[in-house]
Amino acid sequence: MPGEVNITAARPAPARRRLRARRPPRRARDAGATRARLIDAAAEIFNRDGYHATDTNRIARAAGYAPASFYKHFRDKREIFLAAYAGWVAGEWAAIREEWARVAGGTRARRLVRRVLAHHRRWAGFRRSLRALAASDPVVRDFRRAQRGAQLVFLRGLVGGADSPARRSDDLWTLLVFERVCDAIADGDSAALGAAEERLLRRLEALVANPRGQAER
Repeated sequence: MPGEVNITAARPAPARRRLRARRPPRRARDAGATRARLIDAAAEIFNRDGYHATDTNRIARAAGYAPASFYKHFRDKREIFLAAYAGWVAGEWAAIREEWARVAGGTRARRLVRRVLAHHRRWAGFRRSLRALAASDPVVRDFRRAQRGAQLVFLRGLVGGADSPARRSDDLWTLLVFERVCDAIADGDSAALGAAEERLLRRLEALVANPRGQAER
């Protein structure tokens, strides 16, 4: 009506607020960074000196912290070892995912096999500690089993296909063959036994190129 004021039109439009991603509190960020530095330092020391030759004080000092800082983030040495192992597995599968996405066929198989072997060689000492602990410590053994289960899920998603007991058997065979052969080469066992490294790697490449067919042989 004449003389009336349209309140809605007269009211200025509210300013558009820019949405920002919420960041965790500074204390949480600092704690996460400290934990990551401790894990990185522990992985390097375990790899160089072995699990039993390492203590929590050395880990904390190598990360740049006072020894007491360790127990704010981990209960004991075994817990940080398992965290480092989880990081090792994540690193290996990140490399596999990257190589898988590059190209298909023989080139992909060759690159992937050599990338995985390089990872095993880089962390050969850590892998030796893992195998020894898994043989004697049921907690470590159960954790490794859980990590392998996660790897099987990832492998199934990478290659495709429906889940079944037969499929899990084939994928576990593939996983264990890769583990054992790469560890044997990294530890020098294959060379000491007179095996030809390139022939072993070609067998792994064939497994990458045709995992189902290799498992059925």
